[in-house]
Amino acid sequence: MFLSVVIPTYNRQPILAKCLRALEAQVFTADSPVERYELVLVDDGSTDGTVEWLDRHRAEFPHVRLVPQDHKGIAEARNLGVTSAAGDVIVFIDSDVIVQPTCLDNHAQLLHTRAQAGQEKCFTYGQLISTCDFDNPTAAQVKVTDFSAAFFETNNVAIAKHWLIEAGLFDTQFTQYGWEDLELGVRLKNMGLTVAKCPAAIGYHWHAPFSVAEIPSLIEKEIQRGRMGVVFYQKHPTWNVRMMIQMTWLHRALWGLLSLGGRLNEKTMTPLLQWIVNQGKPQLAQEIARIFLNWYNVQGVYAAYAEGQVAQETSREGQE
Repeated sequence: MFLSVVIPTYNRQPILAKCLRALEAQVFTADSPVERYELVLVDDGSTDGTVEWLDRHRAEFPHVRLVPQDHKGIAEARNLGVTSAAGDVIVFIDSDVIVQPTCLDNHAQLLHTRAQAGQEKCFTYGQLISTCDFDNPTAAQVKVTDFSAAFFETNNVAIAKHWLIEAGLFDTQFTQYGWEDLELGVRLKNMGLTVAKCPAAIGYHWHAPFSVAEIPSLIEKEIQRGRMGVVFYQKHPTWNVRMMIQMTWLHRALWGLLSLGGRLNEKTMTPLLQWIVNQGKPQLAQEIARIFLNWYNVQGVYAAYAEGQVAQETSREGQE
């Protein structure tokens, strides 16, 4: 088995260094099905000196193969990584994820076991643990908030390359934040693939501690996620997708109620959130901020959907 680890990155050099060092430190058992592996680093037009840093430290990363592109977004970056990969199995690891030394071997062992049992139409999904500890990210413990019910997410997953090609890779219509991996997951599921959970393949997803200064960018992400959610729904107009993107009366009522119709927002809640951060509890502040962030997301979904309906109606009128 030849593993190609696809790592898209954009302006994440400090945490990328930890990500790559962890992947270079992988160990494999004597009976491992892995013959070799490569790290396909797709730089999506970084402006923070990522490429220059890698050039200076090239000797430290013998498995890394840099594949640069202009800034085109995550879907384009992952597609380029897959098509550039030499391996028969693709492992997606995000550039802010630091894996345990046995992560790749555990993915490979489970894929091999499933294949021997005649279950080749599957992919493995590893454990992802969230952390904001930059100095020692692998010290984090599993939390309730680390649970994910997603079928296919590309932060710690391994899949045969030919299934990705057959599915058509990532849809590049997803030009903004969110949903490109879950949408591909719907297509993989429709092809009959199943997910094999691999909790021994552990990755630690690092993010900076929450601060009130990042609230505007978090709001913009939620609005973008709403827009991309509508793209998702247009491709797969099912109730399951509506639930995923929060385009239901239930979500509208829930987050509308919890946010008091938007009255609990970044302006009214910032003093409380800052106080909580000052108490040394940024994670709690972030979870509380979800009240109005989810409201922005739901509003973004319905606004984008309404815009799409108007555009379709205008197009029909123009054709008459």
